Amino acid sequence: MDKLKIMIVDDDENICELLRLYLEKDGFETLTVNNGLKAVEAEGRFLPDLILLDIMLPGIDGWQVCREIRKSSDVPIIMLTAKGETFDKILGLELGADDYVSKPFDAKEVIARIKAVLRRSNISDNKDVKEVRFENLIINLTNYELVVNGQQVDTPPKELELIYHLASNPNRVYTRDQLLDEVWGFDYYGDSRTVDVHVKRLREKLEGVSERWVLKTVWGVGYKFEVK
Repeated sequence: MDKLKIMIVDDDENICELLRLYLEKDGFETLTVNNGLKAVEAEGRFLPDLILLDIMLPGIDGWQVCREIRKSSDVPIIMLTAKGETFDKILGLELGADDYVSKPFDAKEVIARIKAVLRRSNISDNKDVKEVRFENLIINLTNYELVVNGQQVDTPPKELELIYHLASNPNRVYTRDQLLDEVWGFDYYGDSRTVDVHVKRLREKLEGVSERWVLKTVWGVGYKFEVK
């Protein structure tokens, strides 16, 4: 079973080593980075399940690292701050951080926070979790949750099942009848306009969220979740 991966970004090597030891003892795989610019590069290579991100870094600071990573990834981020000022915490959360921990901290508390954020983010080593992820979009059919731009969006079950079905098979075109059969079931006696209504509602929720994917109409055929 693959280990969950944590990237530790802090210019204090003692803090990095302490967190690394605790996390690896708890079964996580880790990568430590001491520079903000290197952290942005490493995120795309290491593909962590969560990032511990210090604010005061050489290269670029933690705020900018968070901004850069959020342009392409919804990976959970916990900010590490020595300042403890309300403004810092609010700014971090507004930039897309999922939580924050003030220094000095207890390593066991940090691990508890990590596990809590991973649970909220529906990341686990349970391979039976039904979830697909794209830029600024998480569709979790296990918990029936749609997360858009980091915010959970209330979505009726059939809408969520429809977008999950399409997004699980990117670039595949489905006719309306196929979607009625595969999402609503063979015992559904409604007409194909049901699909159109659900797609319309989904588009309202997903409009302008990303340029890398789109819920697209294939005229005369049906719909597809197009990944560019």
